[in-house]
Amino acid sequence: MSGWRLEHTYAGLPALFHSPAAPTPVRDPQFVVFNPALAVALGLDVTALDTPAGAAIFAGNALPDGARPLAQAYAGHQFGHFTGLGDGRAILLGEQLTPDGARVDVQLKGAGQTPYSRRGDGRAALGPMLRELVISEAMHALGIPTSRSLAVVSTGEPVQRERALPGAVLTRIAASHLRVGTFEWAAAHRDPAALGALVDYTIRRHDPAAADAPVPALALFDAIAERQAALIARWQLVGFIHGVMNTDNMAISGETIDYGPCAFMDAYDPDTVFSSIDHQGRYAYANQPPIAQWNLARLAEALLPMFADDQAVAIEHANAALERFTTRFRHHWLTRMRGKLGLATEEDDDAALAEALLAWMHATRADFTNTFRALSAPDGPPAALLGEPGFAAWHAQWQARLAREASVPGERTARMQRHNPAVIPRNHKVEAALTAAADHGDLAPLERLLAALATPFDHARVPVEFAEPADSGARPYRTFCGT
Repeated sequence: MSGWRLEHTYAGLPALFHSPAAPTPVRDPQFVVFNPALAVALGLDVTALDTPAGAAIFAGNALPDGARPLAQAYAGHQFGHFTGLGDGRAILLGEQLTPDGARVDVQLKGAGQTPYSRRGDGRAALGPMLRELVISEAMHALGIPTSRSLAVVSTGEPVQRERALPGAVLTRIAASHLRVGTFEWAAAHRDPAALGALVDYTIRRHDPAAADAPVPALALFDAIAERQAALIARWQLVGFIHGVMNTDNMAISGETIDYGPCAFMDAYDPDTVFSSIDHQGRYAYANQPPIAQWNLARLAEALLPMFADDQAVAIEHANAALERFTTRFRHHWLTRMRGKLGLATEEDDDAALAEALLAWMHATRADFTNTFRALSAPDGPPAALLGEPGFAAWHAQWQARLAREASVPGERTARMQRHNPAVIPRNHKVEAALTAAADHGDLAPLERLLAALATPFDHARVPVEFAEPADSGARPYRTFCGT
């Protein structure tokens, strides 16, 4: 049995939202990475699955007990332009019921063509699938809501991109794959019954308390906006840049999904863009909060008929809910920024104190992660940092702020080290590990990287090789979507 407990509540939605889609078998499935800790949390039998038979399941050559594979349909605003989409290379096997009572999607990514492939091959290359595994598992260790990666299996077959690349299938676990684009899909089809069914299903799955609200759809929207405000604040506070915040990549659950051209900042710069296709900087680091609000506005438009019968009243409700996003985001950002600065109390000027530090970091191109890590050191910042122009003045202000709350140094250090990671997925280290694995079959660098990223707040045992940014003379870093 291997511990599979699959159900299929999403398949109960109207046919507008899904189509049957069986995985296409591959030539030679072999494990590249298997995540036994996640398998145990899902209630799966590691011994039974960490085998050739398990690799066959995670490649799509065999189906787990109870699977009913399908591809989900949805739309999306891609770089601001609306289009119909759907799972072009992803297949949902079902929803696993975990030992702790959770319900999570089990999805194969790169498992072959679906009715929504739009002339694509439905396949995935090994490098991008390993990137998703590395970044998603790092995000989980950082405490940021995220989809997770259960396995990456090589297929023994090439995929053709700019050049032939080794193929792979990723098994992705998520609270669900409902997206803003799922609601846009229903709205675009002008199907009130389908939209109502989707709203009811989403409330049952993610926000059951909303069912008792005067306007359940509005309560659902408010809960989604709150989750997104908290999520984007967490992204900003570790320097994470998603890279492609299209509405089809915004999960209703509040998890980070679809790790394509994502990366973490080294030097702090609000205008940082890594994606090779984001020529105008739409999804730059500083734009992530307003883009999240823009995406939520598209969700509100889709839900308007559910907010009120009178469109003017519905728009009023939507605008009021959207206006709360900025306040919510600032609340989450400042609350966690206080933790990064070791502040246990609240003062009106705390945001200005934090923003002054960021302004200095921007002006000097200081490393985002390592600056906060240096502040978190038990003995305080090193002398070299205190000697940096402008930093000493800010440091004096910070010390005065700490003195006003009479914080205990040991408690302050512990608080800061819980909020400031000592290690993140440094781009040059990620690329080196992916190149070694995908191009040379050498998994050792990947395994060392994953081990370091698993305990990002363990300041006492930070491998030096993973804590330092790339050489200042390195070429500007660029990422690609992998499709």
